[in-house]
Amino acid sequence: MKFRTEIEPIRSQFAIDHSDRIVMLGSCFTDSVGQLLERDGFSVVRNPGGPLYNPESVARVIERRTRPAASHLYRHEGMCHFLDYAARYSSASDEDLLAAAGHTAGVIADSLAEASVVIITFGSARVYRFLPGGYVAGNCHRLPASLFSEENLTVEQITERWEPIIKSLKAKVILTVSPIRYTAHGLAANSLSKAVLRVAVDRLCSLRPDVEYFPAYEILNDDLRDYRFYASDLKHPSEIAVDYVYEHFSEAFFSPATQARAAQCRREAARNRHIDKTIL
Repeated sequence: MKFRTEIEPIRSQFAIDHSDRIVMLGSCFTDSVGQLLERDGFSVVRNPGGPLYNPESVARVIERRTRPAASHLYRHEGMCHFLDYAARYSSASDEDLLAAAGHTAGVIADSLAEASVVIITFGSARVYRFLPGGYVAGNCHRLPASLFSEENLTVEQITERWEPIIKSLKAKVILTVSPIRYTAHGLAANSLSKAVLRVAVDRLCSLRPDVEYFPAYEILNDDLRDYRFYASDLKHPSEIAVDYVYEHFSEAFFSPATQARAAQCRREAARNRHIDKTIL
């Protein structure tokens, strides 16, 4: 007897190995998988500017790779904010913030230029438009809600925005939808948002043969499908769920030789952690 519907084997048209330079951008789920890739010896640049949840914010970061100017900053109650990146890009000093944001922009530009694999994770179709600047913010930095308006991206908006980006990338591209549940506006709104993202990603995958969808969302919500596999907030996947998603990822994109090398790197990392604990 079977008590759950398991995900079918995932067959990729291309492979990833340890010679690849991987760039990962998107929701915090990107960081979870990226950490496992790093542990297994891969060269990974993940979310240099912090997690970004909606397709517009990720697109903005990819397209704007030049050093930010003072006009891109917003000052509020003695603090300056660069809203394209995560909340840590805030400072009392304009100069310090511009230096930090400029360094990150350079990292993003250089890593995308050198990347052979780009992994993009969309988390939500809901965006927050920064009214004084007239653009979608990557992060609201806990600024007053009156500075932002909310809207939901459509499938057409996402595909029109991303088609030229996908075509311009010189790397193999993996697109995925984050399984993290964004419940601030309710479960129905979350389902609608994920549906929009899934349809948009499907259309983008038709643009090139080396653009593929990895079903992280379906693995958690249709295969595991149990609150045992969520963290205590009941929104984020648990550690064992992330491991399970990564297992399917490696089976889809790693050759047997790459899997063997990844396992060796994993053992070495575990040994080094054990040695560090012994010394302490």
